[in-house]
Amino acid sequence: MRITIDATSALLRSAGVKGYTYHWLRSLRHQAGANEEIRAFPLLKTWGRLDHEHSALPLAPTIARLAALHAANVLGGSVLDILLRGTDIFHAGNLVRQAPGKARLTATIHDLTSWIMPEVHTQSTLRADRTFEERILKRAHGLIAVSENTRQDAIRLLGIEPRRIRTIHSGVAEEYFDAQPQARAKPYALLVGTVEPRKNLDTLLDAWRSVRRDVREHFDLVVAGPEGWNSSATMARIRQEATYLGYVPEADMPGLVAGASLFVYPSLYEGFGFPLVQAMAARVPALVSQTSCLPEIAGDAAAFVDPLSPSEMSAQLTRLLESPEERSRLAKLGRARAEVYRWERCAQQSLVFFREIAG
Repeated sequence: MRITIDATSALLRSAGVKGYTYHWLRSLRHQAGANEEIRAFPLLKTWGRLDHEHSALPLAPTIARLAALHAANVLGGSVLDILLRGTDIFHAGNLVRQAPGKARLTATIHDLTSWIMPEVHTQSTLRADRTFEERILKRAHGLIAVSENTRQDAIRLLGIEPRRIRTIHSGVAEEYFDAQPQARAKPYALLVGTVEPRKNLDTLLDAWRSVRRDVREHFDLVVAGPEGWNSSATMARIRQEATYLGYVPEADMPGLVAGASLFVYPSLYEGFGFPLVQAMAARVPALVSQTSCLPEIAGDAAAFVDPLSPSEMSAQLTRLLESPEERSRLAKLGRARAEVYRWERCAQQSLVFFREIAG
């Protein structure tokens, strides 16, 4: 059986989906059986290291592969069939606009924010997601949801038949399980994520401002992540009221996460929540929103907060930062919980899914 995974994200600036594809593809190849071949589309044989900011290939081959994808999207499934020659199952990403004529079609649904919170996206993103729904999701022989919350959202909002979509939790890179804390001048609370409206950073900054002065003087609030859409006003506040690191290379992230006294994730909606699972794997206690998939992913291994309540968030920040015992308790629970989210487990479940799709 030949399975081709759309790895177009390897050629682009991307965060969560790129990390998912990178680790998932490597794990699928490691777990595949003797008669199973895992390919990467478009014509991507190797993917050396994960870099969210740059293409995995030099400029010329990057342009050539993106041109091939564009040709398939414009000219139709017959061109895609040529690029996928010999493929039994094609797992499409959200830049694919045509279904193959010969291979069976699958895809991953990461989140439904375009339907649940359209105000946090650009109009071009909303149009692209609707096109992906019509041309790929509704035609797919099977779908993967990265959390049960995402699966239920897809059933409810997209009308997908429950039997066509399966929950397969994503994983966390091994480096986080063995991460050694990075030294910084002061202890710190950490948020990791692209600076955009969905991450709810303004509410966190409002809450941080209300934390008692002596606590704020002892701990830094550190934000790590690139600037995203509609972020100029929030960026101005972050630079004034917190320590902003910008984009942190993937190799440096485990140490940064492991060194935090507290991980804070007040996001309004997540499909899986990679930064949360990374923090749990690195033995860092977490304070997260009581929304979307986050209670499902964290279980009893995190503290929860109403993401729309600065006062509640401030109280929780103060409580946790003042209590090493509670942070230690949550860190132990989080590390145990993170064991569920191993990439090899995700790959094993995914291969079972693909074998069933192939019949």
